[in-house]
Amino acid sequence: MQEPLAYENVGTLLDRTTRLMKAMYQRAFREAGYNLTPEQWVLIDHLSNNGPASQTDLANGTFKDAPTVSRIIDKLTKKEFVARTRFPNDRRRYQIALTAYGEETHSVLNPLVKELRIQTWGGLTEGDHDELSRILDTIRDNFA
Repeated sequence: MQEPLAYENVGTLLDRTTRLMKAMYQRAFREAGYNLTPEQWVLIDHLSNNGPASQTDLANGTFKDAPTVSRIIDKLTKKEFVARTRFPNDRRRYQIALTAYGEETHSVLNPLVKELRIQTWGGLTEGDHDELSRILDTIRDNFA
């Protein structure tokens, strides 16, 4: 069965849009004086909103795989945005928490991120957002 032409490029469209958005965020972070990637921001934001977490909880909460989260944590630790400490009752696991610098960074960049989100949705309605979410959820479910 031959697939309709309209379906051929959905992956390319998603990838192109994601790359453009990531580049926009990274440029904005750099212009604000922070050496952060959007992927690193996601972990900082999650920690700011939810408090200290294990690596597994971060992976689950940010929908990233554990090896990726581990690499991001390593970089954020070197940049002094986060710190690793042992869980008090489980010496095998680490707890990841924002440092004071990480908290300050979140406070400074969060308004910028909100502005970028507004820019992202410029010219679109809440209905457009709902429809896009529905479509993307359906595509995800098609592979689940």
